[in-house]
Amino acid sequence: MRNTRTLTQRAALTAATVTAALVLAACGNDGTSNGSGSHTGGHSSASSSTSAGTTAGAHNAQDVSFAQGMIPHHQQALEMAELAADRASSAEVKGLASRIEEAQGPEIRTLGGWLTSWGEDVPTSSDSTTGSMPGMEHSAGSGMPGMEDGSDMDELDKASGTDFDTMFLTMMIDHHEGAVAMATTEKSKGVYGPATSMADDIITAQTAEIAEMNKLLGKS
Repeated sequence: MRNTRTLTQRAALTAATVTAALVLAACGNDGTSNGSGSHTGGHSSASSSTSAGTTAGAHNAQDVSFAQGMIPHHQQALEMAELAADRASSAEVKGLASRIEEAQGPEIRTLGGWLTSWGEDVPTSSDSTTGSMPGMEHSAGSGMPGMEDGSDMDELDKASGTDFDTMFLTMMIDHHEGAVAMATTEKSKGVYGPATSMADDIITAQTAEIAEMNKLLGKS
């Protein structure tokens, strides 16, 4: 009887041990599955994050056109603003020109950085004399909106005093209106967040400066 009980007890113990092992194995498999799932989930999260990052950094042809067009547009504005230091007679005009330089210089560098990261051509300063970049959306298919031609720039270069002030303000209003038009197109058709954000800043800042310049000209 004792042997029978001992055998029965051993059998029961063995069964319990096997059952426990099976339970642990199942848990282990679940853990592995979860681990695998977690890994897959982690990968999915990483993929989602990467996808989100890609989406956030995605750009289209309009973004490229905006950057390639705004660089020479800004460069010409800087050329005009630099003349004001020696030729303007109005402190208000000199102050405005200084603010234009402070705002648009860094924007040129930012725009160039985007183009470089996208593997696109970065316009040179010589492009500001032609005012035309391939792919830019503008009327007549010629120069960008608000870009001044060489003869106008030469006249501004030769002017001084109140004549310079009037010419500078008149030309810069036209120039700013062109930039606002370009930025408005970017906001409606661009997809690159930083570019559309810059476009919004340009619209806000330059619209305010247009009002300021009209006031200096006595138009408002």
